[in-house]
Amino acid sequence: MKKRKTYSSGFKTKVVLEVLQERETVQEIARKYELHPSQISTWKSQFVSNASSVFEKGTSKAEDDKEKDALFKKVGQLQLENDFLKKVLGK
Repeated sequence: MKKRKTYSSGFKTKVVLEVLQERETVQEIARKYELHPSQISTWKSQFVSNASSVFEKGTSKAEDDKEKDALFKKVGQLQLENDFLKKVLGK
C-alpha cells in the first residue's frame, strides 16, 4: 500500500506564490517539485479563497494567545487546588 505524501503549509505557500508570480507555467513548477498540476491548482484556489481572512478585523493571533495563556493558567490553578483538597481530605 502506497503512503500519501503530506506537505507543510510553508511548502504549499511557497509553491502557490511561485505560481502567482507567473515566471513559470504551472506545468513547469509541477515538474520542478514533482507534483501534479491539478494539486497545485487546488492549493492555489484554497490560497486565494482564504486570502481575504488576512485583512479581516477581529481577534488577532496575539489576542488569541493571551486568552489561551490565561486559560492554561486557570487550569493549572484549579489542578493545584484539586490536588490540595485531595491531600487534605485524605483521598
